[in-house]
Amino acid sequence: MDKIKVGIIGPGNIGTDLMYKVMRSKYLQMDFMTGIVESEGLKRAAKLGFKTSTEGVKAVAEDPEVKIVFDATLASAHLANAPVLKAAGKIAIDMTPAAVGPYVVPCCNLDEVKDSDNFNMVTCGGQATIPIVNAINEVADVEYAEIVASLSSKSAGPGTRASIDEFTQTTRKGLEIIGHADRAKAIIILNPAEPPVMMCNTIYTLVKNPDEKAIIEAVNKRIKEVQQYVPGYQLRVPPIIDGNKVTVIIQVEGAGDFLPKYSGNLDIINSAAIAVAEKLAAKMLNK
Repeated sequence: MDKIKVGIIGPGNIGTDLMYKVMRSKYLQMDFMTGIVESEGLKRAAKLGFKTSTEGVKAVAEDPEVKIVFDATLASAHLANAPVLKAAGKIAIDMTPAAVGPYVVPCCNLDEVKDSDNFNMVTCGGQATIPIVNAINEVADVEYAEIVASLSSKSAGPGTRASIDEFTQTTRKGLEIIGHADRAKAIIILNPAEPPVMMCNTIYTLVKNPDEKAIIEAVNKRIKEVQQYVPGYQLRVPPIIDGNKVTVIIQVEGAGDFLPKYSGNLDIINSAAIAVAEKLAAKMLNK
């Protein structure tokens, strides 16, 4: 079967896990891994037979065969990379909180933004919580949403730690733009517990129409939709409805493609990015 060739900028944990996910995709073909210094990630990609470079965005932008590029660097780096990829005619899937292009959560709004050339994957916390807020809003009208994303300290690499401020702001905006909460707040907690804990997301909402049956049905339906591309996405605590306050807790277990299964925070954003790329690739291939 024909596949669309992709490149990855950033050979760290996220980039490497993306590489393994691309390798088992039916629509995507791993082709190029680039960074700015020689690294274990680049060595790993080279051993698997893929093209590598230390020239960063320049190398992948100049490769005519690569059609889709995952940018797994930093928010500040993507601000510089985005115009280079656009000028080269590449579709960029932004794994950072830079938000150059529209926010996208596959189960919520991919069809609305599918014609863009730059897709922002919000944040790991956003991918985990926005679907639930969006689902609750559809039946109960969310006036306020607050989420607490707790993840293992071991699963938060240098890129995540360098972008904490962008994480909270981008997640908040995503809760409002895609989740459709009137107002929102996002908090991230890096848990140093041993053994490492699974990613856990507590979602609090204040709603205008607290219809218990409708809320429970909407949340259960959305869980199944997310599980189509993130099998480890689980409802840990079903909706607790107290007056107009609705609380839901979600746990995310990673697929273990490259990273440990406790790294559900990285797995969910990568799985969502692959879902976006596969839909774009299928369209290119007219499947």
